[in-house]
Amino acid sequence: MKVNVKIKRLSEDAVIPKYAHEYDAGFDLVAAEDVIILPGETKIIPTGLAIALPPGYEAQIRPRSGITVKTKLRVQLGTIDAGYNGEIGIIVDNTAQRYTKMEGEDALIFATNGLIEEYVSSPELHGTYQIRKGDRLAQAVINRIEHAQFQVVEELDETQRGNGGFGSSGVTSE
Repeated sequence: MKVNVKIKRLSEDAVIPKYAHEYDAGFDLVAAEDVIILPGETKIIPTGLAIALPPGYEAQIRPRSGITVKTKLRVQLGTIDAGYNGEIGIIVDNTAQRYTKMEGEDALIFATNGLIEEYVSSPELHGTYQIRKGDRLAQAVINRIEHAQFQVVEELDETQRGNGGFGSSGVTSE
């Protein structure tokens, strides 16, 4: 099923989203600016895009697995509501620890993983990432949503699980 989503370029560097493969759930969101994120920082990366979702729909911003596996960058889950039509921003945390040069260490290090470049020309910058304009940084999935109608009650129905949560089912698969 396809849903019509209006999209507006807010920047000439904005990339219109597309699905990489026919059966993908998410479409890529691309950085519209170069952004440097120091260890421990959180930044909002602009996409240069705004969308208008029809009522009853949302878009969820999600991480791309390759960035999560290959870097210390963590894209935070986000929701775009049907009533929001401002710029889509991608919230990114750099979970790298600040680095302190130890006596006798080599001063020049450089690492790259393809899209995102770890900016470590000196040990003091180790763990700093440069997101480049055009990097596919996150993905978005459009979902139909239901609104709940809340009913205040004195008791909830009994269930087998009850109020067991947060590890109540254990960690082994037996």
